[in-house]
Amino acid sequence: MSTDHLRHQTQIRVVELDIEGMTCASCVNRVEKKLGKLDGVEASVNLPLESAHVTVPAGITDQQIVDAVNATGYKATVRLPRYPSQSSGHGTDTLGRRVGTGEHAAHNADGAAPGDYLQHGGTAGTPSHMSHGPAAAQLRPRLLLAAALTLPVLAISMVPALQFPNWGWVAGALALPVVSWAAWPFHRAAAVNARHLASTMDTLVSIGVAAAYAFSVWQLAIDPSMTEQPAMAGMESAGLYFEVAAVVTTFLLLGRFLEANAKQKAGDALKALLNLGAKDATILHHGSEHKVPADQLRVGDVVVVRPGEKIATDGEVIDGISAVDASLLTGESVPVEVEPGSKVTGATINTSGRLLVRATRVGSETTLAQMARLVSQAQTGKAPIARLADRISAVFVPIVLALAVLTFALWLAFSGQVIEPAELRAAFTAAVTVLVIACPCALGLATPVGLLTGTGRGAQLGILIKGPQVLEDTRTVDTILLDKTGTVTTGKLAVGNTLAFDGYQGEEVLRLAGAVEAASEHPIAHAIAAAAVAAQTGHDDGGRLPAVEHFRSAPGGGVVGTAEGRVILAGRTGWLTENSVRPSGTQMEALAEAEATGATAIWVAVDGTPAGIISLRDTVKPGSSEAVAKLKKLGLRPILLTGDNAAVAAQVAAAVGISHDDVYAGVLPAGKVDAVRRLQAGGAIVAMAGDGVNDAAALAQADLGIAMGSGTDVAIEAADLTVMGNDLGQVAQAIELSRRTLATIKTNLFWAFFYNAIGIPVAALGLLNPMIAGAAMAASSVLVVANSLRLRSFGK
Repeated sequence: MSTDHLRHQTQIRVVELDIEGMTCASCVNRVEKKLGKLDGVEASVNLPLESAHVTVPAGITDQQIVDAVNATGYKATVRLPRYPSQSSGHGTDTLGRRVGTGEHAAHNADGAAPGDYLQHGGTAGTPSHMSHGPAAAQLRPRLLLAAALTLPVLAISMVPALQFPNWGWVAGALALPVVSWAAWPFHRAAAVNARHLASTMDTLVSIGVAAAYAFSVWQLAIDPSMTEQPAMAGMESAGLYFEVAAVVTTFLLLGRFLEANAKQKAGDALKALLNLGAKDATILHHGSEHKVPADQLRVGDVVVVRPGEKIATDGEVIDGISAVDASLLTGESVPVEVEPGSKVTGATINTSGRLLVRATRVGSETTLAQMARLVSQAQTGKAPIARLADRISAVFVPIVLALAVLTFALWLAFSGQVIEPAELRAAFTAAVTVLVIACPCALGLATPVGLLTGTGRGAQLGILIKGPQVLEDTRTVDTILLDKTGTVTTGKLAVGNTLAFDGYQGEEVLRLAGAVEAASEHPIAHAIAAAAVAAQTGHDDGGRLPAVEHFRSAPGGGVVGTAEGRVILAGRTGWLTENSVRPSGTQMEALAEAEATGATAIWVAVDGTPAGIISLRDTVKPGSSEAVAKLKKLGLRPILLTGDNAAVAAQVAAAVGISHDDVYAGVLPAGKVDAVRRLQAGGAIVAMAGDGVNDAAALAQADLGIAMGSGTDVAIEAADLTVMGNDLGQVAQAIELSRRTLATIKTNLFWAFFYNAIGIPVAALGLLNPMIAGAAMAASSVLVVANSLRLRSFGK
């Protein structure tokens, strides 16, 4: 492979665009087509977010991308990173240190700033959607004016008792601002599209409204005295359609206004996610504390976090002990204990003690920024089902225009030799109604608004859906592989039971072992000491363990020390041998029995004689059995996967309700991929839930990979769904939410198609008034958005 080719590959970058002026699925389709004509460019355009996610090769500049969009009649701007990139431009922060200012440095020959390329972190920063577009505020004055003027026009036209001499001219004058200024967004979009020989739903609205108004003016111009007498009654005999033009405009503006409001709400979840981060941080600099904006933090900075404050960025605790509330990110309500050496995540809240945290990831590299980026990319993506809607909308508008003309022609053709004014009006009414009812805006909103709301709600629950394809995958999955350690169990050992020999009591063996283990740092020692303290609580000594002298330990061996004048020794068989302690045959059998059940067995000897055996086991997470039951209810077959022996695996499976036949024991990390492949070869569609680096390959191989826990970056990258908490119940919730989102999108598409399929023939047959058609068309868009917003209450 040539170096040129390699360089070309590595210089692919992602450009995020904000696009103004798109109104329906046809607009989206046209922008994507235009960008796709640029060599090597791939684009995914999102209507509710009014954004585009564009993959750009070397040699294509940002300006070329913007020009391509502008050439289709819309206005594109390149979105700047939310976080400053330290490689692009330099300035000084509040401490006088040199940092990136976020301004682009000199562009390379291909128009990309340094740091823009994917190998430099991909789409740096996080999106800032929802700040523009045909926002509700811009539509409000047009809607208010339209409503204020439409009511009298409607009343005069429809109620003979309210009519007065020459009322038609007054109705025309009142309707003029409505069909011109209030309907301007429709006319402008139609004109822009016409310039590029294209059409969208705005074309249908604009032609329908303008035709109704122009036809009415023409009627009045031919016979200025046609409304001289009020007694000539309603619109049918007068042949005027001023109220149709005004009412259709008002209904459509109302639909757009409600839609803009709802789209803003749907995007609020992502905005809330971005706003979780701390705005500023207190850092220790040369021994004194300084407050700096959080976006000026650098790797290595030491941040002071007081109780109640948000941790400003991802880092490692170097001093202090506290509990951190990570519920905003993980959805888990129990605070996590942290101490020196513990990893902490930005945007979590320090609940008790003062902490010093050394920043390990800042800006666009933090967990929060990555979450926001994943959510944003998921919302910008397209489900295969949406591609179908796009293809239909591309040919839909020209077909509808042709149908309207055909409707008009056929009505006239069947009128006979002499065309009466009433027949001309009926033909015109039917044609205008076809134009108004056929607007495909519900079709354009069906998928993206459902996706926007579903992924946004997921982010609030600590569930990240990587993209729309994932929704389709969750529907078909029938088997789920659960990695035992860290997924079904806590991955932390706890004392299961204590066996005592020769006159010792179990409680005493545990108390003496706990005394020496309390001085050790080993996780097994921590578990024994914690169990000993818990067993002592309520005794006269208040849960304190005996003091230890002459303590020493051997890595991987055991510990020894003197407590209450006796030499206490705790450890594995080799440690006993090393210290000249010889267990009897019966005692060795007891050890073998304990280990056969999958327990980790630790000897305890007092003054050179074995006193007992303490068995420790990995504990099942609370809620795991409920989660397994929920997965079964969702139609999935749960399979337990573990590197432990069959005895341990069977015990855990029994505890959580997994069938004995569905246990894969003794599986090494490399064997996890084989297990997935084996199931796939047998015809199963496999989901895999795991949390570690060793799960990454299996997560990628599975049809649906689910990364658990604030897990490793590698696991999150390989997974399709990411659950920020450590609760297996969230995995079931993630699958349920994905399926619910897909079902919502399908319902939306059904209503959008059904509505047009029924509406157009009814309109063509003249069975529908254009005003009712306008109301129905607006209602269909609002219905689709309202149906999507129901997802906001998922999991409440």
